[in-house]
Amino acid sequence: MSLKRIRLAGLTLLALTASGGTQAAEASERIRIAEQFGIAYLPLHVIQDRELIQKHAAEAGLDVDVEWRRLSGGAAVNDALLSGSIDIASAGVGPLLTAWDRTRGNLDVKAIAALGHAPNFLLTNDPEVQSIEDFGPEDRIALPAVGVSVQARFLQYAAANTFEADEYDVLDQQTLSLPHPDATAALISGGTEITGYFSSIPYQYQALEHEGISKVTDSYEILGGPITPVLVYATDSFRTDNPELYEAFRAALAEASEIIEADRDAAVDTFLRVTGSQLERDFLSGLVNDPQIDFTLVPDNTYPLAEFLNQVGAIEHHPESWQDYFFDEIHAWEGS
Repeated sequence: MSLKRIRLAGLTLLALTASGGTQAAEASERIRIAEQFGIAYLPLHVIQDRELIQKHAAEAGLDVDVEWRRLSGGAAVNDALLSGSIDIASAGVGPLLTAWDRTRGNLDVKAIAALGHAPNFLLTNDPEVQSIEDFGPEDRIALPAVGVSVQARFLQYAAANTFEADEYDVLDQQTLSLPHPDATAALISGGTEITGYFSSIPYQYQALEHEGISKVTDSYEILGGPITPVLVYATDSFRTDNPELYEAFRAALAEASEIIEADRDAAVDTFLRVTGSQLERDFLSGLVNDPQIDFTLVPDNTYPLAEFLNQVGAIEHHPESWQDYFFDEIHAWEGS
């Protein structure tokens, strides 16, 4: 068994132990969780399909009502979290760092765990665009949330490395916010102003099946290796005010990760069942079995992006390590 698998098993045991076992009288609780578009959120789909939160909450004597809300883009997710409309957010590392930075000393938003590793592709339908230097002033690049989403931050990181460091946001004025399904359709159609799209799985692979769509770069190339693109996070008040419910969510997340790793093809069926996606099953199976993609809860390579955002002034506070923006329960992991 790999070290990461051991840690995941340990997380499940820790969460179940912390729940304190079944109580004599059940209490009614509610948890509201934001999910987004794409198979990167597969652990949440497994939790939803198998009612894993309800399962682990029941072991703690809780009768829980689980509400799922599908949002698009880190800005919308952060707005919902900070307004109290949701309890658990799921979004990219960029939105997490923005929320962490802005809530220090009050709501204290931090990450609970990663949702896995998967590259994000910057795509184009313009054969003249071979690198980000080739995007002209008339080009428009679609992404989930301008200036906030993890794709927006990847683009800024790439711009800083390509141009001057203080020109990290030179392409921001050419970006626009679109949900992944809409951005994919716009790029493929070629009938709009959109000539670029910083995508996510499975949409980027779907787009590449169409003639005239090519990859400019990807997040692994930009950051120099695999990076955790999406995470789940919450406010410290939710964590401290609802300890048994919080631990039930963590146990459910750990179990979902183990279920996916044990049978990825069965997890594809879960994705289709929960989301109603019309994508071909064989196509999705090829994605989840891609060696570049996994669904570990251990964060990887997030800190270089955090340092970059602080250096360019996108976030005010400088984290000393990745552990600064993750809750204490996972500090024993060898994340980054």
